[in-house]
Amino acid sequence: MKLRRTILTSSIVVTLTFTCWLFAQPAGDPLIEGFKLVEVASVADAMEQLYGQRSHMSHQMRPLFTTKFAGPAVTVLLKKEEHKEGSKASQGMLDAIDAAPAGSVYVMVLEDGSDVAGIGGLMATAMKVRGFAGAIIDASIRDTPQIRKLQFPVFSIGVAPSTSVNHYRFAGVNVPVTCAGVRVAASDIIVADEDGVAVVPRAKAAEVLKLAQQLDNTEHQMLPFIEKFRSIKEAVAKFGRI
Repeated sequence: MKLRRTILTSSIVVTLTFTCWLFAQPAGDPLIEGFKLVEVASVADAMEQLYGQRSHMSHQMRPLFTTKFAGPAVTVLLKKEEHKEGSKASQGMLDAIDAAPAGSVYVMVLEDGSDVAGIGGLMATAMKVRGFAGAIIDASIRDTPQIRKLQFPVFSIGVAPSTSVNHYRFAGVNVPVTCAGVRVAASDIIVADEDGVAVVPRAKAAEVLKLAQQLDNTEHQMLPFIEKFRSIKEAVAKFGRI
């Protein structure tokens, strides 16, 4: 009887947690909703065509599993420093999770962090239940089986079992950072899919989204044209896109 009660209680907790996560999802900024539907490649092309700027992160930034999301950045910076203060020196990275609104993208940068796990299963769980859209970690991650089970979208530059505790110190939240080669400021729009991650400054978002949608539409029209006429040369001549 006691075992049955425990199982039922656990099931209720899991159900309530998942329900709370669903209700935590924001109704949606039209710009964010638009970026969720366009391809990152088109966003990168749009930024380059409009502003001559590279907006995509390094090819090293890869997803743990197939995913697609968009949302405003909450930036977190950790500086490399050996100390014996334990987790309290990193408390700010946890506070950033509890303070951010649903729909945010956690953008974390660790100095020289390719062999250090910036987040693991606990932080990913906290982001999931608080309704984060995803996380971009310019460092490694750990507890990957747990994160996969959660199905919380995470991009990182690697996987490692190490910890940042006693090796890093929290240096700021919502400060400008350079993440995998691209500058990110708080509230910039992060767009991620299997091709990688692009960053769009909020002030440029409407114009970039409009052009990205146009580029997507053109490319999607070209696919059946190429299949029908079996010529990419003719398709490029007709649609002006490659």
